[in-house]
Amino acid sequence: MQITESLFIDESEFEERFTRASGPGGQHVNKTESAVQLRFDVTASAALPEAVKQRLKRLAGRRMTKEGVLVIEASGSRSQERNRTAARERLKALVIKALEKPKPRKKSRPSLSSIRKVKEAKAQLSQKKALRQKPARED
Repeated sequence: MQITESLFIDESEFEERFTRASGPGGQHVNKTESAVQLRFDVTASAALPEAVKQRLKRLAGRRMTKEGVLVIEASGSRSQERNRTAARERLKALVIKALEKPKPRKKSRPSLSSIRKVKEAKAQLSQKKALRQKPARED
């Protein structure tokens, strides 16, 4: 399966299981196995770099098993072939998203004028609260 121009995942690396879909559909649902469960072993994949595997595990969330197998289910269509295509497209989209390197966070600091404004506001509030105190007794 072609993911990008430079990345290709061999179809032998993922397994597809067909099951009966739940929900409405009458007799058709009871007779056909149109739902697809696509299983892709991320940890054993030779096509993906280690950094992409880590990002893919984070992105997959609860779709990833403890063993590192990504499970994608598709049962939205009555057709087995359309569900199969939908599951593969979801896998492709997830891998493409995992290929994007996160932008490094740049540390920022407040401007000097904003620091000055905060300090002035703090001093003003302090002065206001100081004026609320009872005056000292003179004996």
